[in-house]
Amino acid sequence: MLKIRCKECNTEVTGHPGQSKSCGCSNMATIKGDKISAVDLSKIVMLNSYAQKESTRVLTNEDIRWQEERRQRKVRKLDFEIR
Repeated sequence: MLKIRCKECNTEVTGHPGQSKSCGCSNMATIKGDKISAVDLSKIVMLNSYAQKESTRVLTNEDIRWQEERRQRKVRKLDFEIR
């Protein structure tokens, strides 16, 4: 969730997905989901934002290399006698 502070009225506004939140002063700092709007955006301070999560790998580099090599193998077609 995003969190901003309006410098005009010192109100902290926390965003909520699907719901619009506003500070209520003449600057009208508003958050809806991940969008921020205001009359003057220079009067807004972002307190936090979305942090990207670090990818936690289950497979090691050797396993990934083996999977890539395996993926590039050709499929052998076998001929069978049909009786």
